[in-house]
Amino acid sequence: MTATFAHDLLQDRVILITGGGTGLGRAMGERFLQLGAKVVIASRREALLRTAADEMMAAHGGEVLPIACDVRDPEAVDQMIDAAWNHFGAVDALVNNAAGNIAAPTERLSHRAVDSVLGIVLHGSFYCTLALGKRWLTAGRGGRVLSIVTTYAEGGSAYVVPSAAAKAGVLAMTRSLAVEWGPRGITCNAIAPGPFPTKGAWDRLLPDPALLEEAIDRIPLRRAGEPVELANLAAFLLSDAAAYINGDCITIDGGEKLKGAGQFAWMGDLTAEQWAALEASARGTKS
Repeated sequence: MTATFAHDLLQDRVILITGGGTGLGRAMGERFLQLGAKVVIASRREALLRTAADEMMAAHGGEVLPIACDVRDPEAVDQMIDAAWNHFGAVDALVNNAAGNIAAPTERLSHRAVDSVLGIVLHGSFYCTLALGKRWLTAGRGGRVLSIVTTYAEGGSAYVVPSAAAKAGVLAMTRSLAVEWGPRGITCNAIAPGPFPTKGAWDRLLPDPALLEEAIDRIPLRRAGEPVELANLAAFLLSDAAAYINGDCITIDGGEKLKGAGQFAWMGDLTAEQWAALEASARGTKS
């Protein structure tokens, strides 16, 4: 799967990834390195970032610049953009990947819990996009913004309401700026992943292995996504091959969203005996 693209697909592109030191952010960064990009990874934990950068360069070559930044702080975001821009001379693309989520009955959430999710996901994505977008517009150059949202960004989801609201906002930002900034050479797109279990985030979201197994059972392909599958999609969307894609949100979830959307999709869990009983009942009604 790593041979999907030409090795120079992203040659010399400078790509900034928030939440880039772990999980899917790191997986995307490693894939971008393999395809010739220079990568900036950002998160709040400086030591973790430095270790990740060293490991990524040792494994794939290229250059990785770690920058500690809390995306909830607009001044820190501006400083991060300045540091990346000054180091490489420019930044070509932004991946809004930093995220937080809490699975719980909504009435149990405090305002601090709500703020923590909205701050990272919605405010952080907006601050980063605005800071880098201003740079591009002032310099008269184009750019790419790719935001990682969720499959429930459009339809919402119970028990993860702050995340649903925040990701919906990021998706609205994506589509709005695609129209506003598109004429000036800046494209904005999003990816909506289904389950891609990663150490850390998914351990906190679904700590019970039985719950994770149940979630995966609802996917028509009966498996979770592999990080490289998401990374390949992100690489394509940041490449020249996707230059005419703007304002779109691409779902990568093994069909999970479609199965959950159908009014009778639950019937896929019926046993053979239950199907036989339904068919017999239907025949009896018809006769």
